[in-house]
Amino acid sequence: MKLKVREQIKTLLSQEAKTQKDLVKILTDISGKKYTPTSFAQKLSRGTMTYNEVLLIAEILGYKIKFEKEEQHK
Repeated sequence: MKLKVREQIKTLLSQEAKTQKDLVKILTDISGKKYTPTSFAQKLSRGTMTYNEVLLIAEILGYKIKFEKEEQHK
């Protein structure tokens, strides 16, 4: 089973030794949109994070998102 966005972001934060609070502050500073730790956690829990937000989070953490074609199952 593939990881959901919530688990992926939490894993990346852990790997980069950052907290959700750190990420929320940077997201707010860069995007100009008001994020709070609570609203961010709710977006993760509900699965309502936009693709643009995920792209920005990946960029902040030093990652890029890459699409790879899956091999078809036989």
